[in-house]
Amino acid sequence: QVLPVDVQHSDRDSTVKTNTVMRLGLRRVKGLSEAGMERITAARRQQPFSSVQDLKYRAELNQHDLACLAAADALRNLSGHRYLAYWDVSGAEPALPVLPAVEFSEGIPMLRRPSEGEDIVADYRHTGLTLRRHPLSLLRQRLQKAHIRPAQSLWELSDGTTATAAGLVVNRQRPGSASGVIFVTLEDESGYINVVVWPKVAEKQRQPLLCAKLLAVTGVVQQEEGVLHLVADRLQDLSPWLGNLTVRSRDFH
Repeated sequence: QVLPVDVQHSDRDSTVKTNTVMRLGLRRVKGLSEAGMERITAARRQQPFSSVQDLKYRAELNQHDLACLAAADALRNLSGHRYLAYWDVSGAEPALPVLPAVEFSEGIPMLRRPSEGEDIVADYRHTGLTLRRHPLSLLRQRLQKAHIRPAQSLWELSDGTTATAAGLVVNRQRPGSASGVIFVTLEDESGYINVVVWPKVAEKQRQPLLCAKLLAVTGVVQQEEGVLHLVADRLQDLSPWLGNLTVRSRDFH
């Protein structure tokens, strides 16, 4: 079982992982206020939240913080899924000056559950990552038709073999001591790909090298002492395949 951010269990700061569950800290929720995190944590120590209305009342959350939690899928255990969470947030009422907020029993609206792709896109947008399947696992059939191999399969190839692989761009590095060579790390559902781009290739294919979020690389496999590199010859920007998915790389750090 793998869960996203969960206001019932997640810590403020750390990512928690056990043998069966990983939960993200509330700090991963984009837009959630520091004060809101503090009040959620304090209220949860007293007892678990029973509903979105209970969360709003006991943690004294405003609509903005509640909406951020719904967008990050942090209300799944209270609402069911993202779309129902948005519905619950829109109907949450502030407490009255004297009396606590009144909870009404309502019928559950017939809102469809988000597709897996929609959930993954929303995860990246509102937490910067996903604990669901890797985005490229959804594209694998299309990648296979284009003869693009997964990262793990590169290890099955002999040194010097030409192959094509693709992945989300994790980072780009250009060390000062590398004589203009650029190192790119790609990620797919099976692992990482270390790409070496020589200056002549970088100069001719600057746009896909520097701008692609999903990069396909055709090059020569180099294996030595348990380390594998793909030395690039041709680069292709496949970012349109990601649709609305927003990913960011760490470049030249």
